[in-house]
Amino acid sequence: MQTNLHSSFLPTDASGALLVGRVWRASPVNGPCVVVVRTGQVVDITASAPTVSDLLERDDLLDFIRSCPGEPLGEVAGWLDKTMTASGKPGAEKLLAPCDLQAIKACGVTFAVSLLERVIEEQAGGDATKAVQIRHELQRTIGSDLSAIRPGSPEAEALKHELIRQGTWSQYMEVGIGPDAEVFSKAQPMSAVGFGDDVGLHPGSSWNNPEPEIVLAVNSRAQIVGATLGNDVNLRDVEGRSALLLGKAKDNNGSCAIGPFLRLFDDDFTLDTIRAATVSLVIEGQDDGFRLEGSSRMAEISRDPTDLVRQTCGAHHQYPDGFFLFLGTMFSPIQDRGDEGKGFTHRLGDRVTISTPSLGALVNRVQRSDAIAPWTFGVRALYRNLSSRGIAAS
Repeated sequence: MQTNLHSSFLPTDASGALLVGRVWRASPVNGPCVVVVRTGQVVDITASAPTVSDLLERDDLLDFIRSCPGEPLGEVAGWLDKTMTASGKPGAEKLLAPCDLQAIKACGVTFAVSLLERVIEEQAGGDATKAVQIRHELQRTIGSDLSAIRPGSPEAEALKHELIRQGTWSQYMEVGIGPDAEVFSKAQPMSAVGFGDDVGLHPGSSWNNPEPEIVLAVNSRAQIVGATLGNDVNLRDVEGRSALLLGKAKDNNGSCAIGPFLRLFDDDFTLDTIRAATVSLVIEGQDDGFRLEGSSRMAEISRDPTDLVRQTCGAHHQYPDGFFLFLGTMFSPIQDRGDEGKGFTHRLGDRVTISTPSLGALVNRVQRSDAIAPWTFGVRALYRNLSSRGIAAS
């Protein structure tokens, strides 16, 4: 990786951004550390903030990030460089996903385009060859701009009754334009992979795609404190067979990537920045010359991020360690890759780049979930490691 490309992995205004992350340090630490980026340097603050979850609970979060003592670990460019070559090397120093004890949640069908694609998957029963015909039939049958329908509104309820009458109502329509959002558990705490890591496809899937998303960081008090990028790896054939297979389709080894850093909200980077963001995606084939570009415009999301957070937590559900929340995507690739009419699916070795100027870029390679490094370092391992280093978790 060339040095002049490092800046493209960071926010365009990185010099003023408040960036928090995690890295794996080699001997004598041999474990994960909480870091911040200051003047282009990665600084280990684990002695003061044992976990990112602890850090995000602080009332003085922004002042603390700017001034707390820490151990310099070298230039961020150097960490990006070695992370890009560390995948599959046990114990190698690298960036990790910038979350630890938080639950990892995700919202689905939050854009009209993705809503249609989920209905297509359902009606195709996981068979990619049927997608083109069903897509045309749905566009003809529904005959309305779903993006103009506010979920839970009287107009949405009227459309629901009409679609039921036509026999085209779907459980995906219910969460797409009904009053209740789809919120599911994407991955377990500590299981997400980070920038530069391999992401995993279940070996039984033959119709799948990345989902480029913005991910919010929310503390235990339901305060949205920052954002990062995520790849919600999606198995269209598995979920299309049955929505009850969502867990099998969504939560596999390496199927959740988050990074490269968590950017905290401040005067220059706010929730309005996220509301106006465009998330770009590039997929590059390793050996077939394939290239696909797409984007997801947050201005077209059907539910405001604050509403999605409110539906995730509150009096009905608490997250004492906080949570990271994927906001969904409007991107659902239909470009043929190979035989006509079969649409897009990943091939092993694909390089996936998800980016937006305010958050930088998340880069991963696609492999099989049973062939990449297994997830072995969980919450118990984290606390054992902190204890061995003389760091008391709060």
